[in-house]
This record gives sequence, C-alpha cells and structure tokens, in this order.
Amino acid sequence: MKRINVWSSPRNISTAFMYSFAQRKDTTVVDEPLYAHYLSKTDSEAGHPGTAEVLVAQQNDGEVVVRDVIFGEYPTAVALFKQMTHHLIHLDWTFMLRTENVMLIRNPREIIASYAKVIPNPAMPDIGVEKQHEVFDFLTKNNCLAAVVDARELLLNPRAVLTQLCGRLGLGFEENMLHWQAGPRVEDGVWAKYWYANVHRSTGFEPFVEKQVVLPAPLEALAERCQPFYDKLYEAALKA
Repeated sequence: MKRINVWSSPRNISTAFMYSFAQRKDTTVVDEPLYAHYLSKTDSEAGHPGTAEVLVAQQNDGEVVVRDVIFGEYPTAVALFKQMTHHLIHLDWTFMLRTENVMLIRNPREIIASYAKVIPNPAMPDIGVEKQHEVFDFLTKNNCLAAVVDARELLLNPRAVLTQLCGRLGLGFEENMLHWQAGPRVEDGVWAKYWYANVHRSTGFEPFVEKQVVLPAPLEALAERCQPFYDKLYEAALKA
C-alpha cells in the first residue's frame, strides 16, 4: 500500500490539495491526524479555535496516531495524509522513512497575512516554514522526499504540476483531480468550520492572483526571517 504524507505550512492550499486527491478512486484522504497531538503537547491551544473539539475528536498520542492511522488499514491502494509540519513535535520522525513524502510550501508573507486574520500575532513556530526547512533536510538526507509543491506554481498550472507530482509518486494523473463539488467533505476535520470557508465555496483550484501583501512591522520582521527558508525550498519545487 502506498502511504503519502503531505507536509504543509498552515494557510496554504493544503485542503484543496486534499480534496483533489480525494477525487481519485484509488485514494483515501485523512485530514491532519496529528493536530490533537500537537495541541496536547504545546501551549498553543489557547489561540486555536475549537481546541476542545479537536482534542476530543482525535487521538492525542502521536505515536498511536502513527501506528493506527498512518500505518492503519484502508480500503484503497493509496492513503494520503494532509499534515501540518509544525505538528511534528515530540515524535520519532523515522516513520517518514516508510512513507512517500511531499512538501507543500507557500510564500511566507502570504501565509502570515492569512494566518493573522484568524490568530493574531503569529510566531515562527505557528508559520511552520522553519520546521519545513528542517523536515526537508531530514527527508532529502534520507532520500525519501518525492517532491516539493509550491502553492503559486500549482495554481498557475494545476494540470502540469499535478501530472509531475503523480509521476514522482508512481501514480497516473487523473483529470478529475482538477474539480470537486462545493461544500464540506466527510473527511474534513472538526476544525473545518473555523478554517475551511473559502475552500468549501470552491469547485477546483482557484487561478493564481498576485496580491500585494502589506504587513505591520512585527509581522514584516517575521516574514523576513522566514524568507531564506522558503527560498531554499522553492528552488526544489516543481515548476508550472
């Protein structure tokens, strides 16, 4: 069985990416299985909407999640796990050596602008870009990184980038990956009502629109700290 971890930064197009793969008959998708683990192991829970619901809805022990969810049984030949890279705390990372791994990245200025609309004053650990850089180094060192996908490149030409990605994963591209029905999906985590409003209105990948992002001084400083990590990841990304 092929198991794919998609390691994303927050406020990316990760949910749309998950919906895309959910259109495949050979694939089961799982939404952020390590979220409750992360919340239970940090002091970040106070700022996350729906924390109590998440902690009740999911297994809080990350090692159990790895054993029973990531390496659990599924009715399809492929299981894709939408993951947030910053959820990788207090865990043995070697489980990633037994899965396919994809990095999903986005320009940190855009992440920060979007994240701050839901949780004010995000810090470096919230944005996840530095952690992505760390995970990227771990995966490349161990030769278990299938691809890096950049949000902008994917939106510029979804068919071209998904075709390349599927090739890297040993899968055939399917045209139905480009479209889905609007509205929630059964795979959505219980946090969807706080975060997924835009993607629930979508029926496919929205065309990329260049936006001018203006950040207040503290967040501008955070973006500048994030940029070198993103630049290295972008060099390795599939291009439209």
